[in-house]
Amino acid sequence: MKKNENRSVTYNFIMNVILTGSNILFPLITYPYASRILKPYGMGMVSFANAVITYFTMFAQLGIPTYGIRVCAKVRDDKEKLSRTVQEILIINMITCFLSYAAFFAAVFFNAKLRQEKTLFLVMGILIFFNTLGVEWLYKGLEQYTYITVRSIIFKFIAFLCIFIFIHNSDDYVIYGFLTVLALVGSNAMNFINLHKMISTHPVGDYHFRQHLKPIFIFFGMSVATTIYTNMDSVMLGFIKGAEENGCYDAAVKIKNILVSVVTSLGTVLLPRVSYHWEKGNREEFWKLAKKAAAFEIIAGGSLALFFIIFAQPTIYLVSGKLFERAIVPMEIIMPTLLLIGLSNITGIQILIPMGKEKYVLYSEIAGATVNLIINGILIPRLGASGAAIGTVSAELVVLMYQMWVLRKDLGKLFGGVQIWKIIIAVVLSAIAATAVRRSSLSTFFMLLLGGIVFFMVYGIILLILKESVVCEYLNTGKGYVNKILKKKH
Repeated sequence: MKKNENRSVTYNFIMNVILTGSNILFPLITYPYASRILKPYGMGMVSFANAVITYFTMFAQLGIPTYGIRVCAKVRDDKEKLSRTVQEILIINMITCFLSYAAFFAAVFFNAKLRQEKTLFLVMGILIFFNTLGVEWLYKGLEQYTYITVRSIIFKFIAFLCIFIFIHNSDDYVIYGFLTVLALVGSNAMNFINLHKMISTHPVGDYHFRQHLKPIFIFFGMSVATTIYTNMDSVMLGFIKGAEENGCYDAAVKIKNILVSVVTSLGTVLLPRVSYHWEKGNREEFWKLAKKAAAFEIIAGGSLALFFIIFAQPTIYLVSGKLFERAIVPMEIIMPTLLLIGLSNITGIQILIPMGKEKYVLYSEIAGATVNLIINGILIPRLGASGAAIGTVSAELVVLMYQMWVLRKDLGKLFGGVQIWKIIIAVVLSAIAATAVRRSSLSTFFMLLLGGIVFFMVYGIILLILKESVVCEYLNTGKGYVNKILKKKH
């Protein structure tokens, strides 16, 4: 386990950037093809099924995906303790998986709307079992990011090829539904096969299940609240407005989710490390990492949100086609969540959870879920997808504001020294430059391409001219890696 302890955050971040890149690249290639073949109805049905199945997956997983990372990171230096911990959590997870499947089958066969598409639901429902089997939280807790990245890309590529081979007409949405979960199913199956390399797979004995129950249920409460306000919009749209409206909304949400994976990429690799530093009492290193992550989220989240608000129309046309024109306004509305989610990922997942203050993250997400349900209930019947987008933005804002209020005494440690004024100047000048491209008569593809080059080139240059500290630090780190590679070659 020592090699994981010494592995740099920068290395893990690079691995996660590669993984995030694959999460962006494959959907960017397959989604435009699939959406044009399956049209809003087919895409909407798959989105609706995925949103419903997410709830059953949530109950099967309880709060284990986040709790497992933290607890495995704490005992990673002791293989016997690690093996016992993993076995205890996996046994709990298997029991909840069985209970969740019982509820899932009852819902599919007794609810008329779900029963109409039972094949789609049953096919996509295999993810519930494989998410349990895959113990992804163990690999993240041990910071096995090279393995996670390589494995994930391989199965994404297999699913990528299958989409172009098997999806040919609008009736193929059931096949598409299976292919959307294939990469996760394959990755989790590989995790289980390789489990013996991480821990002892023989029963260790002397199990103490009770110690895990309270934190797992706290994390479960957080998961429930989060899932409500991240999936309830799609579920309510599916029931209230139908598959086509849900399909248009899904086009906006799909782009948002891809971008969120970019802005939260650093935070993902920091959770095991910050948990480790807090457990060992290294407060200075803990806050140093947290501050670096917060600066990154502001730099990345704010710029991406503004760029895709400006270029919402060409993005939707390029990714989904003109049949999805109703997704443009929801996309413009939902883009600020990139910054909100990025920051709440730091304040909640990276700070409050390692501190052992999970209950405050839970409270924030309950508040967000409540706001989301109320706004969705009022606005979806009137505004459809745009109402759902307003509900999502409102929920994310409430979550962040609550968490920042809890951390109000530590905000100086988190944001002190973050050069926000430099970021604001850079992003405003970038937006002005990119707006000129947006008003041009270029084709959709070239407008987006040139707009992206202009926006982010101006953004980067201004940040470098103003000597923004985080950008300069990453630039110097990149130069260091290049120099090392060149020295090895010579």
